[in-house]
Amino acid sequence: MLSREEILEYCLKKPGAYLDFPFGPIYPVVKLQAPSQAKGRMFAQPFALRGQPLLTLNCSPAAADFYRSVYPGSVTRGYHCPPVQQPHFNTVSLLGAVPDGEILVMIDEAFSVVLGKLPKAAQKELRGL
Repeated sequence: MLSREEILEYCLKKPGAYLDFPFGPIYPVVKLQAPSQAKGRMFAQPFALRGQPLLTLNCSPAAADFYRSVYPGSVTRGYHCPPVQQPHFNTVSLLGAVPDGEILVMIDEAFSVVLGKLPKAAQKELRGL
């Protein structure tokens, strides 16, 4: 089982990734930002709910549906997202039903989705890091 620290470490190795705390000091959010941008975009957020470790990830609606069908109950719509954003976020249980390797693939996909939403100049900037 991946720990919150291992997830954060993996995410922060991505170019342009940084930690932000918009929801308070115990709720880290990993965002992606090119040096020329004013603000970043969230791609991963590890947190705990009633003692259960969880990870919310940005994703495409197709990938979201795929993972929810492969891991029912362990991958659900974005927990704390407004309904309009829920198709674009998955919340993944970190209790072991989803293999660690698959979680890392999901993180990579979340990063790619957010990178693809940035302006072309920012994408080039980050790929050069």
